[in-house]
Amino acid sequence: MTRRLRGPPADRSPAELLTFGVINLDKPPGPSSHQVSGWLRDAVAETLAERDTGEAIDQAAHAGTLDPKVTGCLPTMLGEATRLAQVFLEGEKEYVAVLECHGTIPTDAKSILDEFEGPIYQKPPRKSAVSRRLRVREIYDLDVLERDGRQLLLRIRCESGTYVRKLCHDLGLALGTGGHMGHLRRTATTPFDDTDLYTATEFLDALAFWIEDADPEPLRAVVDPAERILEGIPRLTIADSAAREVANGAPVYAPGVLDSDVSPDDPSTDRPLVACYTPNGAAVCLGELVGDPEATSGVVVDLERVLV
Repeated sequence: MTRRLRGPPADRSPAELLTFGVINLDKPPGPSSHQVSGWLRDAVAETLAERDTGEAIDQAAHAGTLDPKVTGCLPTMLGEATRLAQVFLEGEKEYVAVLECHGTIPTDAKSILDEFEGPIYQKPPRKSAVSRRLRVREIYDLDVLERDGRQLLLRIRCESGTYVRKLCHDLGLALGTGGHMGHLRRTATTPFDDTDLYTATEFLDALAFWIEDADPEPLRAVVDPAERILEGIPRLTIADSAAREVANGAPVYAPGVLDSDVSPDDPSTDRPLVACYTPNGAAVCLGELVGDPEATSGVVVDLERVLV
């Protein structure tokens, strides 16, 4: 069976964006992350049915759960873009949090908090959906932005999977005051940040403009092609013929590789996940780099997620 490859990301129709796109959503306080992504999925499904585009959507997914009270950066993948969810497991997260101390903050608070930069041990909280096994997470930066009475405003840049609520509890113990997390806002989840967030209301308004006024521009502003999720991941460009083979489950063979920005011998390549594209910039697959892209034979990429 011949598979139709996607066109260039910049040339896709609104319907194509809605079935292989991502919204850098500003999550509000109140609903769960799962509820928010479900609302967006249903809104897109209704819009596509009303426009009678021939396209459909039955799923949406968010990039890392935020508790109901937590706000901020919640990239939400639509349709087939949900196949890229694993990418967010690799990236960094950044938060701004209020640490509510239970006593007078010591004068050397900054030096105490500096000790938490680097690898730390954490056990997921009892309400967590994952196994409560002790694990290591990396704190890349922990900065005090403001200090007011018994409150510290913190900026935390950390490894994905870090529990900030538990971190705040441990910081309170280290300060000798006890403490808990107050307000929390996620300001970045690689490769997205809070410089171009959109609310759910802005997204729904953009859908309405497309339906009622046949104006797709607000939608194009809010919804990015799914390829944005792959920014920063090593990439290979493969021939259209190779992409069609990938669509039918074949790995990427050396003769199909046209260009690459990664080498298996490069010591800076600390993660084997790579993304493959057609020459027009459309994503084809995610996979593990297992061979030399400059070779003339053999398998170069074993498939993990087919995107066409």
